[in-house]
Formats: sequence, C-alpha cells, structure tokens
Amino acid sequence: MGWLSSSTMIVSIGDLVVDISIVLEGALQADDDTPAKITVGGGGQAANFCAWAAALGEPARLVTRVGDDEQGRRLVSDLESKGVEVWPVWAPEPTGAIAVFVGPDGVRTMATQRGASVGLSQDDLDDSWFRDAQLIHVPAYSLFVEPLASATRAAIRLVREGGGMLAVDLSSAAGLRAYGATRMAYVLARLSPEVLFATKAEAQTLAVPLESLAQVPVLKLGRAGCVVYGRTIPAPEATLIDSTGAGDAFAAAFCVAWLHGATPIEAAERAVEAAADAVTVAGARPR
Repeated sequence: MGWLSSSTMIVSIGDLVVDISIVLEGALQADDDTPAKITVGGGGQAANFCAWAAALGEPARLVTRVGDDEQGRRLVSDLESKGVEVWPVWAPEPTGAIAVFVGPDGVRTMATQRGASVGLSQDDLDDSWFRDAQLIHVPAYSLFVEPLASATRAAIRLVREGGGMLAVDLSSAAGLRAYGATRMAYVLARLSPEVLFATKAEAQTLAVPLESLAQVPVLKLGRAGCVVYGRTIPAPEATLIDSTGAGDAFAAAFCVAWLHGATPIEAAERAVEAAADAVTVAGARPR
C-alpha cells in the first residue's frame, strides 16, 4: 500500500486497546447461538490511524497509556511490528478493550472499555515526542475526558510550537452528545485545526458548520465517499467485510497525501481509495 519516497513525521495521541471484531452471519438471537467470524487484535482510533499511516510508508508515532500487563505489551509489540514508533506510558490499570459487532448489513455496534488510556496526563509527556511532528492527529475521544484531554492539549501546543499542524477527528456522535456539542464546538474553535474529519452523524450532532471550525473540513459519507469544499468525491466499489477502521484508514491516507503536497481534493481521492481497501478485510488495521 505504500506510496511515498520522502517522509515526514505524524504523531497521534490516544487509545491503544484490544479490538474484538465479531462479524455476524445473521441477526443476533436472544438466548441462543449466532454464527460469526471473530477476530482479536489491536484497536483504538489513535493506534489504528498510526498503523494505516505506517502502511502508506509514513513515519508514525503513537503516544498512549496502556496497562502494564500481558495484553498491553502484546499490543505495543504488534503495533511496532507494523512500523509504528510507540511511546507507551505503562499503567497499573488494565488495558482497554472494544467489542465491535458487525451485522450482515455492515452496520457496527460497539461496546467500549477504555481502561488505562484515559489516565494519560500532561506530566507523562516528553517534549521530544512532539517537537519533530509535522502533524498531530487527535481523535475527539482524546478530548472528552481528563486527564487525557489536558495531556492532548499540551501535545497540540508542543506540535504547534514546532510549526506542525493539527487534524481532529470527531470520533463519535454519542461521545459528542455526552461531552456536549456546544462545548466541543468551543474547544474546536480554540484549537483551530487545519483539518477536521466528521461523519454525517457527528456533523449533525455538532450543529455548527464544519467550515467555521477548520481550514479543511472533510465530511465522511461511508460507502458514498466524502465531501470536501462542497465537492463530493465518490468511493470506489468494494466488497464490504468489516468497516471497522475504515474511517481511520481514510484519515491517515488524507493526512499523508496532504502533507506531501496533495490538494484537499486529491487527498480526499486517496482517502476514499484507502477506506475502500480497508472494508474488504476483517479487523481495524492493515494486514
């Protein structure tokens, strides 16, 4: 999948968790068995973004907090094997997990336990993790709860001081509702991201025009593609197996292409191609 001959550094801050993907062959049946394809691997939006960026040939770094346990160490090792530079803060709390149920129609339902990741604090950070980054990718998950939110804002400041840019992904409509849409709009206005990714549901929940919050607003439409500056970029046809991680592949491909000189429209064209590839395999990361 790699595209690049020259490189920059992208850093993301946030979750690294166990991802349990359950692709159902039929509707769940109460008090009974339902055949499914079940895979267990690494997950977390920040970690998935880094894995997809690395698969495209881009140096990618993850700053995260994970349990000082067998699962945490396995997750870090697996992500490093995919070419990601990982700076883990080891924690006494257990490593988080997410269970993703994928119905026959491709619709996903997720249950999350974020575990150790939300305890990352500003004191855990090393300035050198961020000073050389040309872009920091921030899932909104990393802005929803403390102390992770304060650590994330500190990381953004460090990247900005080094001349780097900010891309924010709104992550979850449910998360936005719980946090408060108006509150998040205020946070985004203060952060002034260069790039803002949102699904249609997330944008509707935010209820503020994306164009007023970022230089490059990107509305993700799933299998219909995306919209950038009012132009719809259609997605290629793909055989849907599992859409988990497709949004992260999209964001990674967009950021990588954009950093290397692509226009937002050209970056979006790369992004829909990457997302279309991602849905053809089970799990949240490149194989």
